[in-house]
Amino acid sequence: MNVADGQGRFIAFEGGEGAGKSTQSHLLAGALRERGLSVEVTREPGGTPGAEAIRQLLLHPPDDQGWGTPAEALLFAAARSDHVNQRIKPALAEGVWVVCDRFVDSSRAYQGGAGGVGDDAIVALHAFGSAGLRPDLTILIAVSEEKAASRLQARDGADNDAIGGRSAEYHAEVAAAFRALADADPASFVIVDGDGSTKEVHDAILEALETRLGKLPG
Repeated sequence: MNVADGQGRFIAFEGGEGAGKSTQSHLLAGALRERGLSVEVTREPGGTPGAEAIRQLLLHPPDDQGWGTPAEALLFAAARSDHVNQRIKPALAEGVWVVCDRFVDSSRAYQGGAGGVGDDAIVALHAFGSAGLRPDLTILIAVSEEKAASRLQARDGADNDAIGGRSAEYHAEVAAAFRALADADPASFVIVDGDGSTKEVHDAILEALETRLGKLPG
């Protein structure tokens, strides 16, 4: 793939809580802009006014019972559909690179895997709502449980949201589901060790990007 062809590219970051996805998304966007590329950074759930509204419902449910996993999966799919059709696809059509903090593989790992909804259901929802759009490359940042816990404590303290505050066993299942998805589809994923310093992880991401998509300009 030639990255100098003027076409937009879609890069998604995946990983569990505390993996450093948000930090690395912004660092990658900055590096791409320094190379003369037009870049949008976005996130899921979110990225459009409608999807951001759904994000608030997901992370801060209206009552203590929260959402059942099927309802949660449907809400994520609805937010993603709006995000894809209102922001991601138009940006790509204009030649913009889109860097997204989470995409459909988060739903596959969280609701499909750890939540027990099943991968087929998540993929079917994505096919219906977002025409099955896939990133050009998905970067899975894999971190140890200890490193993730340390980062979450520094970031959130005791103020976890409805998903981040779930049990360690749940998050271990999420991590295993992510790894299984990446191992099953090595052409779509690259796994980056997230336990190093911020710069070490960033450098590894740039190297992986050029290996998979071709040399970046600049």
